[in-house]
Amino acid sequence: MKKIIPFSRYFFPTAIISIILVLFCVGGYIFNNGFALGVDFQAGLIQEIKVAPSAFSLRWNGLTSAVLQFDRSNLYIIVSGSGVEPRTYPFAFSEYTTIGAMRRAMEAQLEELVVEVSANESISSHWLIFSTQSNPYLGNSTPYIVHYLDPASIPIDISEVRAAMAGSVFGVSVQNLGAPSDRHFMVRVEDKDEGRITSNEVINTLESYFGSGNIAVLRSDYVGSRFSKDLTDQVGVLISLTLLLILIYSAIRFKFQYAVGAVIAIMYDVLVMVAFMIWTRMEFTTLSIAAILTILGYSTNNTIIFFDRVRENLRVFPDDSFVDILNRSLTGILGRTIITTATTMIAVLALFIFTTGAMKDFALALLVGMISGVYTTLFIVSGFVNFWQNQKIKREKKKLAAAV
Repeated sequence: MKKIIPFSRYFFPTAIISIILVLFCVGGYIFNNGFALGVDFQAGLIQEIKVAPSAFSLRWNGLTSAVLQFDRSNLYIIVSGSGVEPRTYPFAFSEYTTIGAMRRAMEAQLEELVVEVSANESISSHWLIFSTQSNPYLGNSTPYIVHYLDPASIPIDISEVRAAMAGSVFGVSVQNLGAPSDRHFMVRVEDKDEGRITSNEVINTLESYFGSGNIAVLRSDYVGSRFSKDLTDQVGVLISLTLLLILIYSAIRFKFQYAVGAVIAIMYDVLVMVAFMIWTRMEFTTLSIAAILTILGYSTNNTIIFFDRVRENLRVFPDDSFVDILNRSLTGILGRTIITTATTMIAVLALFIFTTGAMKDFALALLVGMISGVYTTLFIVSGFVNFWQNQKIKREKKKLAAAV
């Protein structure tokens, strides 16, 4: 017969440790300026950028109109106008492999198009980046600037982008989108009053640090304060609803004391993850919410398995004390819990090692949550259920004593 591990010996010490960790979380929130809110939870301007130098610019001097379009394989110039049938001029990257070759082809086919190259003409056309900041309707006054990014360019760390935006009077959040060699970032500038910050101000600030013409805007959006507040409120409602459903399910399937223990345990898991995010200043984004909800489900699964084992052992060993039943049940699920958690952590660890940015933070939060989930199943849930049972026995003894 498998030796029963006396987990109950550690119920009281782990309860003290758990209370300290909860206070640690509360203290972190108070003294460490709360959450480091990511770009998903702040009202303001969101811009997806790449730090990429300019390759060439396009201007149109004709009486007709010209529009620039592009996809992964081609650059298109579409010419139209009053009394002129629209015509599309495609320039394939596979055919014009350098920006010099593309410039010569565009100038040969379109006399009204002015192409001013600002980089080495031998640069590959496959490295071109098209910014949404410039107007695709080509004109004579404001040129459309096309950027490029050499794969061998010096990587840029997120700290440099934060340093570039450090002088802004608004709150700024920066998020990595890929490896430092990709030079790809998400910048959000907080704007609670709405309309105080413009896209050009952000670009000018970045260009004053990285150099004029070295910022390509891939996407630019504005999130209002009301949307940001609604998203924050929905997160609270979502987590609260999850806890309520787990409470109802556990109370129906087992006993109310088990249900309360399960909810306390998963609330503790949430607090542990939140404390980790606060003290490490990990950005709190929608991926963080996904990590928390994932761990809620993972921890609940472990807890339900433990409750099933307790119920089974109560039938098989009716003469054992309740604390012995708990120790026997915890010992029975220990091997399964360790193996399941370890194999899952291997997959999450690979995600942590081979990804960057928000996905790396997501994997790290999952690792912390999984460790916490095992701890809560072995000590928090079982300790609370044992405490409830002891209090119940004491109340019954008092009733019997009073009756006598």
